[in-house]
Amino acid sequence: MEAKISAKDRFKLKQFIKELVTFKGRHTELVSVYIPQGYDMNKIMTHLSQEQGTATNIKSKATRDNVISALEKMIQHLKLYPRTPPNGLAVFAGNVAEREGQQDYQVFSYNPVIPIKVRIYRCDKEFVLDPLQEMVEEREIYGMVVFDRRDAQLALLKGKTIMPLSKTHSEVPGKFRAGGQSAARFSRLREGAIKDHYKKVADYMKEEFLHMKDLKGILIGGPSTTTTDFINKDYLTGDLKKKIIAVKDLSYTGDFGLQELLDRSADVLAKEEVAKEKALMQDFFEKLSTKSEFVTYGKDAVMNAIKMGAAETILISEVVEDDIVEQFEEAANKTGSKVEIISTETREGVQLRDMGKIVATLRYPIS
Repeated sequence: MEAKISAKDRFKLKQFIKELVTFKGRHTELVSVYIPQGYDMNKIMTHLSQEQGTATNIKSKATRDNVISALEKMIQHLKLYPRTPPNGLAVFAGNVAEREGQQDYQVFSYNPVIPIKVRIYRCDKEFVLDPLQEMVEEREIYGMVVFDRRDAQLALLKGKTIMPLSKTHSEVPGKFRAGGQSAARFSRLREGAIKDHYKKVADYMKEEFLHMKDLKGILIGGPSTTTTDFINKDYLTGDLKKKIIAVKDLSYTGDFGLQELLDRSADVLAKEEVAKEKALMQDFFEKLSTKSEFVTYGKDAVMNAIKMGAAETILISEVVEDDIVEQFEEAANKTGSKVEIISTETREGVQLRDMGKIVATLRYPIS
């Protein structure tokens, strides 16, 4: 089972990233190191010592001193760890002084709650934060299918990661018939093979996606004539058809096709996230108008509902201060309530901002 990051840990990591983003080096002098799960800490220490030696060749004295000092600061910090933490470690060091010519060497480390899979050493003008950014992303799961009349491949999309599942190849003959075959017979053979291929693709989709609990939708891609023919015929069950959220005309199949499908579906996936926020807010407003005893709003009222264990879903506007969000996430974590951050990109999100910024739906009425 894939490890998940809790709302509380996600918030803390966001704060950590927010701090590190503010630091800018004047040259390639900020050091980022990612140590993956299970990697030998001694090898990392040896590598950093070697990089110190290499850094003596840097022409600029200021950059040379900053890199060597940052590496030394990092090495001394890593000595505090007798072994690599269970999920790996991310460490960042450098001169973070605001003014040029000043020195303020700092080291920052993050002990992740989910495993680090990559090993990175880099000196740059900014800290390398992409692997941490991926950890805080909500990893919605989507099914992906790319196919033409010859090949098909299925995959899962988690966050920005494509995870191939299965592939199949058809027995559809080429467009040119062998000598001696009648055109009519060849056409029947070809059409029959195409139908068999489509049925197989539909069976694979049913097997992989139909009963997947957390699946948010299915993306389909291929030549438009192929996808139109496939979807408009009765190859797919109604339940599967309902899960399709996008059909894209593609130039490729296979791995290239999956990446092309992801690129072309960016608009749809963005709308899905907005749709999720709109649905949460619409649920709140519907309860507010028809069952007002099952909602509450305002900072104090919502916090009181959380402490009573009555809050089911807490909706917080993205404009709320980070420390207040943290208070609500910590309180909600104790009672199994769910916290959702709502952007101001939708009309409903703007309404939330204007009506007090924090609201909640309730498990049961409270007086």
